[in-house]
Amino acid sequence: MKKSKGSLSAAVLRGAAAAGLAAVLGVCAPLATAASAAAPTATPPGLSCETGKHAVDDYTGYALCRNNGGATQTFWVHLVCGWSPDVDGEHVTLNPGQSGQSTAHCAGLGTGIGEITVQP
Repeated sequence: MKKSKGSLSAAVLRGAAAAGLAAVLGVCAPLATAASAAAPTATPPGLSCETGKHAVDDYTGYALCRNNGGATQTFWVHLVCGWSPDVDGEHVTLNPGQSGQSTAHCAGLGTGIGEITVQP
């Protein structure tokens, strides 16, 4: 059975699309794994922290921390903002026993907050 020119073209296009998709997935998968492995998720030692999004604004995040250690500590909130650049909140210095909050705001053009971490 002889293939028509149209069915041959469609087969070539499907093959090219599959090869392109495989190439994209092959490049993106290692990048996603490296990015997630490098992302800090632990609260700095000596601090107990609560993080979250603002109750009315999904683009504003916070870290509310208490210094349970015996030395002065500085921390700030870090927001991963999707399509917009990531942002850091103000640096807050706490003496032992003190509590404080750092807030930050993602740009409104992006997809909102994807991750909230506390940085030492």
